[in-house]
Amino acid sequence: MTNIGLLMIRLVIGLLFVGHGAQKLFGWFGGYGLKGTGGWFESIGMKPGVTLALFAGLAELIGGLLFALGFVTPLAGILIAGTMVMAIVKVHGPNGLWSTSNGYEYNLTILAVAIGVALIGPGQYALDAFLF
Repeated sequence: MTNIGLLMIRLVIGLLFVGHGAQKLFGWFGGYGLKGTGGWFESIGMKPGVTLALFAGLAELIGGLLFALGFVTPLAGILIAGTMVMAIVKVHGPNGLWSTSNGYEYNLTILAVAIGVALIGPGQYALDAFLF
């Protein structure tokens, strides 16, 4: 059952991060694309905005895909965790913990899940288990 649980966690978190990356990179799923996300990044002091939006989008898209597949899972966890650390530091941290106040509760939860799975491994139903 542990392996099925890890698969469920990896698929949900990983595929949601693929979606977040696609929002930033391509404007899919209601996102603003590189230009819109880059403009917002600049408005919160992250410059150059478009370049940083590209890096964030790639980290989310690639990290999410790797996480969902369970392939090089420690790297996937680091990519996802890195985006969550930046979200906490640059956006949600000043608002406190609770998400009801736009705080970092959700980001911290994702950070814990990503690092936790990276540390314990992706489980049996993962490319890492077949290849390594």
